[in-house]
This record gives sequence, C-alpha cells and structure tokens, in this order.
Amino acid sequence: MNLLEMKNIKKEFNGQSVLKDISLQVKEGEIVSIIGPSGSGKSTLLRCATMLTDIDSGEISYMGKRSVWMENGKTVVPSGKQLKEIRSCFGLVFQNFNLFPHYSVIKNITDAPIHVQKRKKEEVYREARELLAKMGLSDKENAYPCQLSGGQCQRVAIARALALNPKILFFDEPTSALDPELTGEVLRVIRSLADLHITMVIVTHEMNFAKDISDRVIFMDQGVIAVEGTPQQVFSSENARMREFLGKFHQGA
Repeated sequence: MNLLEMKNIKKEFNGQSVLKDISLQVKEGEIVSIIGPSGSGKSTLLRCATMLTDIDSGEISYMGKRSVWMENGKTVVPSGKQLKEIRSCFGLVFQNFNLFPHYSVIKNITDAPIHVQKRKKEEVYREARELLAKMGLSDKENAYPCQLSGGQCQRVAIARALALNPKILFFDEPTSALDPELTGEVLRVIRSLADLHITMVIVTHEMNFAKDISDRVIFMDQGVIAVEGTPQQVFSSENARMREFLGKFHQGA
C-alpha cells in the first residue's frame, strides 16, 4: 500500500519554479532517500509533503485519503477531524532540531501527544522514556536543549517525532548541522529505525548512508526527479547531471 502519493506537484517562489510537476509514491515500510545539489527542491518537496508549504498545483494523499488538492485553481485541505487524522500520519525531523528551548527533554517529547493527541499522560511518559532509552539519552530527560550537544538534540528531535506514532517519518538533512562525530551517532539511530521497519523519507547529503539504508533513491535536479531507482541503479546511472553531482561530491569529500 502507498502511504504517500504526490501527483504533479508544482511550486514557485517569486516567479521561480522550484518544483516542476513532481510525482512520487512511498510504500509502507519503504525507505526513500532524496539526494541532489543545493537548490534542487529537496527540502521544498518535504515541506509540501508535510503541509508546511502550500503547493501551487497537484494533489497529495496519505493512505489513500486526499490531504491537499486543487479546486478552481486554489489549494484545498480537509478540515477538522480529517485534517488532524492526516497530520497524525507523518512526523518531521528538521535539520536544526526545532526543540522548544524552554522545555525539558521529556516535555519536548510528551507535550504534543498529551495536548494534541489527547493521550493518557502516564502512557505517554512511559513511551517517551522508552524512546529516550533507545536514543541512549535516559539520563537526559530533565535536561534542557542548551545543555545538550547537537547530536543529542537531534536524537531528542527524533524521539519527539516518534512519540506521535507516525506512519511515515520525514528527515530534512538531519545531520547537516552536526560535525562528523555527531553525524555518526545520529545516523546510527536512523539505521536502528530501519530495523523496526519504519517508513522513512530522508533528504540527505550523506551519500554512503543513502546507498546503504535505502530501498529507493531519488536524485533531484533543478526541480525535477532526474534519476530514480534502487541505490545501485541511481549511483551507477549514466545520467550526466548525476555523474557531475557525484564527481563534485567526491572532490569535496
């Protein structure tokens, strides 16, 4: 079953086309990595998928239910309970953590499940502590973000997203703000999620990671999907832009 379907998505900013008629599907349990040069539209695609940025045209569905569509040239979204159900399908981990600085670690994780999903406090706290244990942060539940390293903050952000029990988890360059040592610890956590068969869409500039973890890789360039397929198919592609991108990446490595 397709958890996510995006059809003919277009998006412009200030008259410049950022997404040009993009269509993609993500199946349940699948791990999809999105790679490509800066400005290719990767993060915009994720922001459109998670309804943080309005599309200009196209249609987005989660689990077969339309979440964004067009009527009379305008974007339409469901209202009330249906919108809440759709938003509960996905979680998003930002590159800059986006933790609440005035909340403790445990409150950052438990706030939305308690106040948005209206779940029982005892159950939410128990699950939050289990997540912190998985993240190797059991001793940090009462700490504040300013007391943590970047890698620890990102692991808290991942725990916060998982606490909402999403069907699909989006990562927007989760290691771009981290130094190499901290990058490794966050990538290990994401690999552990793959073992749990959690559906993930990962925008990343970590090529070896994308090659190792993904069922499918999408290479974006100038607002279009230029190459798509298995890691082997994409990384051995003869597409000129793909070869140029990988060449620059290896030169900079």
